[in-house]
Amino acid sequence: MNSIIEDEMPLHETQKLRYDLMNVLSDSDLLYKLPGDNPTLGELCREIGVLEHIYIQSFKTFKQDWSYRNEEAELASSVERLKAWYKILDEEFETVMRAFSEDDLQTRQIDRGHGFTPSLFVQFHIYREALLMFYAKASVYLKALQKSVNDQWQVAIG
Repeated sequence: MNSIIEDEMPLHETQKLRYDLMNVLSDSDLLYKLPGDNPTLGELCREIGVLEHIYIQSFKTFKQDWSYRNEEAELASSVERLKAWYKILDEEFETVMRAFSEDDLQTRQIDRGHGFTPSLFVQFHIYREALLMFYAKASVYLKALQKSVNDQWQVAIG
């Protein structure tokens, strides 16, 4: 077992916020688009799944490849489809992280391009930060839709 699994898999709590978000949304909410050059809420939700997939692959290949896209139309318009996809991704993420030794976390690096090669440990935390940025963006949509999530969301995100 490694320190990410032992100490950091409260990531489950961070990932759980996506399900809390999904639980207050309807399929029609996913179609909401803020003014200007913004994605629909569903497209934003698909984007965080794409990002998680990219991070999972980076832990498998030790190289960050930003080219992956999931253009499945249903993802951006179905709360249930998004929840199912997130579950698959979250399970795969944990499986990949469990395979690393403590030494791997500290010494192996991921080539993110342009000379930036963080350790696996740092890459994990960068992914967590990406989740938090997604929640901040989603909060703007929630306010526009006049929806609120649960107390856990309020404590973690505001």
